[in-house]
Amino acid sequence: MWSPQAAFIMKFSVVFAALIALCSSSVIPEVPKDNSHYVEGVSRYVWLSKDDGELVQVDLHEPVNQQAAETRNGANNQYWLFTRQNPTNQQLLVNGNANSVTNSNYRANRPTNVIVHGWTNNGNSHVNNIVRDAFLAAQDCNVIVVDWSGLAGGSYVNAVSGVPNVGQFLGNFLNWLVSVTGGNWNNFHLIGYSLGAHVIGSAGRTAGGRPARLTGMDPAGPLWQTNSNRLTSNAGQYVEGIHTDGGLQGIFNPVGDADFYPNGGRNVQPGCDGSGCSHARSFEFFASSVRTNHFVGRQCANLNQAQNVQCNGAALNMGNGIVTKRGSGLFGLRTGASWPF
Repeated sequence: MWSPQAAFIMKFSVVFAALIALCSSSVIPEVPKDNSHYVEGVSRYVWLSKDDGELVQVDLHEPVNQQAAETRNGANNQYWLFTRQNPTNQQLLVNGNANSVTNSNYRANRPTNVIVHGWTNNGNSHVNNIVRDAFLAAQDCNVIVVDWSGLAGGSYVNAVSGVPNVGQFLGNFLNWLVSVTGGNWNNFHLIGYSLGAHVIGSAGRTAGGRPARLTGMDPAGPLWQTNSNRLTSNAGQYVEGIHTDGGLQGIFNPVGDADFYPNGGRNVQPGCDGSGCSHARSFEFFASSVRTNHFVGRQCANLNQAQNVQCNGAALNMGNGIVTKRGSGLFGLRTGASWPF
C-alpha cells in the first residue's frame, strides 16, 4: 500500500527527471564535433557536416530569418541538363522558356533522372557529380541537376524552412517540362540527398504523386522527425529511402514504400570515421548501385531487426536506376568498406 509520502516522492522524482532531460537537451555540448548527446527530436544542438566535410554546430531553435526566406526561395532554382552528348557541361533549362528545352539535348523519350543536393551543397557538389556520372554510364538518359544553393548555403534552419517552396517550384517546373515536351511521368526518377530528399518529396506531391520513382538518400533528420513536409510515400508511384546516418544527420524512421538500412542504417558505416562520412555513404552506395545493382537487401520484420542486420526475408535490391522498380517493407544488408562497396 502506497503512503501519501511515497506517492509524493515518486511523483517528484518523475518531474525532476523530466526537468533534467529538458535542461540537458538545451545545454550547449562541451565536446567539439561530438554528437553522443544528441537525441533525435529532443536535442537543441547537433553537429552537421558541410559540403567540404567540416562539422559545424547547429542550433535547431535558431529563429528563421524571414527576409532571407523570402528572397532565397524556389524561384531561384536552376535546372542543369546533362546527357551523353554533354556529360560534364550543363545546359540551362528555364521554366517557361520552351526554346531552352528545344535547343538543348533533352529528349522526352529517354529516362529523366533529377538530382537534388542537400545543405551547403550546390550544383557542382560531389553528390551531383557521382550520381550523374553513374546514370550516364548506365543509361542513355537525361540528368537534371537542381541547384538551390542560394537557400541551401545559408543557415540550416533557414534551409529547412525553404525546402517546401524549393520543392514546389521544382514540381511546377517538372509539370511544365512534361507538358511542353509531351513527356511521360513513368520515365521520371527523382533523387534527393539529405535536405534534398525532402525537396523531392514536396516536388513529387506538387506533381500529384505522378513521378514513377523517388529515392531519398539519407533524408535529413534534424527538424524532420514530425515535419509534415518530409519525404513520404505519397510523393510518387514508388518511394525508396536509403538510411546511413539515421538518428543523427539522417532520419531513422521509414520514409517510403521500401526503406533500406545498410549496415544497420546508422553511424558509423564501414570505412567511415564519423557522422559526416556515414551521411555521405548514402549517395555513394546509390551511385554504385546505379552502375552495378549489386546490393541485395533482405526484408526485416521490424526496425530493430534492420538496425541489427538480422533480416532474412524476401530479397529486394537497394538503389539502382530502374525507374519501374517496385517493392515495400524494411530491408537490411551489409556492404563493404570502400568503393564499390
